[in-house]
Amino acid sequence: MTEKYGGMETSDSKRLKQLEAENRKLKQIFTELSLKSQLQKKKHKKALVPMP
Repeated sequence: MTEKYGGMETSDSKRLKQLEAENRKLKQIFTELSLKSQLQKKKHKKALVPMP
């Protein structure tokens, strides 16, 4: 007989935790890449500004 936790099978609960951890990692990667992209755009704009 399988255990139930909040109406979920134990295996479903474990899978949910795995998916939540993966989601956190992907969100962190996305945030880092977005920040890098923004910084590169700022550097590019500065490089295009002519010096007086």
